[in-house]
Amino acid sequence: MSKAAPSTPHQPLATWLDEQIPRFMHQCKLPGFSIAVVHDGAVIFADGFGARDPQRNLPATADTLYGIGSVTKSFVAIGILQLAEAGKLDLHDPVAPHIPFALGLPDAPITIHHLLTHSLGLPSLATSTLLINKGLGLASGIPLSSPNDFYRFVNGAQDEIVAKPGERFFYHNAGYRMLGHIIQEKSGFPFHAYIQEKVIAPLGMARTTFDIAAMQSDPDHAIFHRKTAAGANEPVPFPYPSPVDNPKFSFLSAAGGLFSSVNELAKYVQMHLELGQTQSPPLLSPTSFEQMHNPHVPRPAQNPLPDGTIDQQGYGYGLAITPSFFGHKLVAHDGSVLVSTASMAFMPDLNAGVVMMGNGAGMPYATIAQSVFAILLGKEPAAVIPALQIERRMEQLTGTYETYRGVETIQVVNKGGLLYTEATDPVSTTTTLTPLIPEDPMLASTNFYTLSNGIKSPVEFWADAQGDTLLIIERYCYRKVG
Repeated sequence: MSKAAPSTPHQPLATWLDEQIPRFMHQCKLPGFSIAVVHDGAVIFADGFGARDPQRNLPATADTLYGIGSVTKSFVAIGILQLAEAGKLDLHDPVAPHIPFALGLPDAPITIHHLLTHSLGLPSLATSTLLINKGLGLASGIPLSSPNDFYRFVNGAQDEIVAKPGERFFYHNAGYRMLGHIIQEKSGFPFHAYIQEKVIAPLGMARTTFDIAAMQSDPDHAIFHRKTAAGANEPVPFPYPSPVDNPKFSFLSAAGGLFSSVNELAKYVQMHLELGQTQSPPLLSPTSFEQMHNPHVPRPAQNPLPDGTIDQQGYGYGLAITPSFFGHKLVAHDGSVLVSTASMAFMPDLNAGVVMMGNGAGMPYATIAQSVFAILLGKEPAAVIPALQIERRMEQLTGTYETYRGVETIQVVNKGGLLYTEATDPVSTTTTLTPLIPEDPMLASTNFYTLSNGIKSPVEFWADAQGDTLLIIERYCYRKVG
């Protein structure tokens, strides 16, 4: 375990993490969490919080192995770019000649570039949902145990195409599985073996692996958890199959089957910050890394920035791009296989990065990463990070509200980052949840509305002369009492 020493200039970061990470874990009931921060070529904070194995109360550490989900995609992109640099493929090649992929439009073939940027024009086919459900004992009955099964499923989706390639972003796990298959076909290695030998091993990431058995035999590995309907954490097996057991279908793991620790993934982040030039030989040329780190297609998500403006997010090769976070490019990718989650983010201008992992879901990874970078830029997260500001404003509004003399009672609750009124009918005992839609997404205004059958009805929060919070809904005025 490594933490920032009290005398170092990074102590404000350590203090913030020690205060806030347990709070976030409590909110989402996450059993275990690990984080590492790199800055100017050194790991300045690395630690675990909570339990990697709650039943035995074994602590999470900076060396605990987790499933990193879609953070795997950037490793896939490196593999494809290596093969392109070796002349074994061109990024603008149509996909079809390389693998048995049969979808597309006659005048606009889907290319390798489109797979890398999730811009096939084909909405997600939910292949990861099929795999995860199958791994958790919720099989759909759709065959998905061989390359033939995979392509029968994918190639049946011609009528699902809604746009020309390159026109729209649809996050596409099946697309990255096909990239893994291209790596497999062009290299002559099973996909997982190629990435292990050509990307992971040169970085000295000795414990990072696709092999489930190797992960499970490691003395410091996480026990994975899903939430039950009652909100409890239930230990479950890793839901993906191991590529070692089925090497011909190894590329099934390309969308998110890698295991790593924050200490090992910190080496990977540092390599990206250095554009791979400290390895001998380098994994890629600086030009290829720049292709990964710059946006090729806009994403639908609009990111609120600290100054109140909206930054249009983009996608590079295996990485998501925020062009201007405090005037600097922020490169990131989250990963989730439902029962294990991860996040990787770095800012080249700041020469800093952060990696996080948890043995369950729910942590606000983007908020934590943005807060880490804000602190390194000399700013106070609570004052400048929009998500923290919104969270604080929501906390001020949530609670129990009553009408005059308590005749009517409702709750205002926060579910998934949106406020709702929760009202229970005393006669039928049924509970109704009504979403409160903010007029201002940043909640600088406390004016909301409800929407039913196209009818928009105002909802207002305001403070009276005594400083009490009042809530006006239709004919009723509720006063916050708890």
